Amino acid sequence: MPKVTYIEYNGTAHTVDVPVGVSVMRGAVDNNVPGIDADCGGECACATCHVYLEPEWLEKIGTPVPGSQEASMLSFAAVAQPDSRLSCQIKMTEELDGLVVRMPEGQH
Repeated sequence: MPKVTYIEYNGTAHTVDVPVGVSVMRGAVDNNVPGIDADCGGECACATCHVYLEPEWLEKIGTPVPGSQEASMLSFAAVAQPDSRLSCQIKMTEELDGLVVRMPEGQH
C-alpha cells in the first residue's frame, strides 16, 4: 500500500498507508494526522486541507488547473504558495508511494 508522509508545521512527521484511490486528505483524517482540518469533508469547498508539495512531487502531481474550483479555493487558503495543493484533490496511486506533504502553520 502506498505511503504518505505528512509533516506538520513544527516538523513532526507522520507516515501512514493510504489506499490507492483514496485522497491524501482522507488518509490524514482517517489516521488522525493533525494539521488537516478537512472542514468540508473533501468537497473542495473550504481549503482547510491545504498542503505544500516538495518540488519532485509537484512535478509528478502538477499544479491546480487555472480557473478550477481548487485554484479558486486556494486563493482563500492561508499562506498559499506556488507549490500549494488541496489534499482532497490528490488521489493516491501506486506512483505516489512515498509522497511527502507539508502543512501550513494553520488552515484558517
